[in-house]
Amino acid sequence: MPRFFVPSVAEDTITVTGQDASHIRRSLRMMVGETLTVCDGCGTDCLCEIQEFAGEDVLLRVLSRALSESEPTCAVTLYQGLPKADKMEWIIQKAVEIGVTRIVPVQMARSVAVINEKSAKKAARWQKIADEAAGQSGRGVLPVVEEPISFAVAAKRLAGENTVVCYECGGKPFAASAGRDTKALSLVVGPEGGIDAREIATLEEGGAVIATLGKRILRCETAPVAALSVLMAITGNME
Repeated sequence: MPRFFVPSVAEDTITVTGQDASHIRRSLRMMVGETLTVCDGCGTDCLCEIQEFAGEDVLLRVLSRALSESEPTCAVTLYQGLPKADKMEWIIQKAVEIGVTRIVPVQMARSVAVINEKSAKKAARWQKIADEAAGQSGRGVLPVVEEPISFAVAAKRLAGENTVVCYECGGKPFAASAGRDTKALSLVVGPEGGIDAREIATLEEGGAVIATLGKRILRCETAPVAALSVLMAITGNME
């Protein structure tokens, strides 16, 4: 069933505007009386019926409300080392589909991409990709994509958190780094070239667990997908 996000679902009638309204009218060619799902992006789903087409807007009548059943029980924040080119877009899309809650791009020692005056514009595009992936995959929330931060800032935020670092040079088996009852976890993945040894030392000092995803070296865009998939399976969110 088609799914769309709106700011509020508190009223008995909801107005869909802009690009979403155009998609309902022109791409999906939906008609009055057909049903779709509207979500407030905070975990509430509404089954709605198309009541009327008013100009370019679509007016909906709320038939029922329920908590979204698609949200994982474990909130995962992905700290992703900035990769080059469009790899970040792919990582965001797949991470959102799997169940990530927040994505924080980090400029690390081996990052080819750097933070610059275009970073805010990139972050806005990344957020749009995350929003589209959330709708496509039936998410109940809109995961947040932050603007890129430096490793120093990331390390301070991660200190004392439940943090697992995916490291290509070994560590604790990743599957043993979380349990079924894990409710929140910060996941760190490096850019091309991996995570610098000094960065590993800093993260360890802050209490992070260094983990391995196996004896094969995964690309920077493959590692977060693999780690998130394992984590969702461990916490019972792929059943």
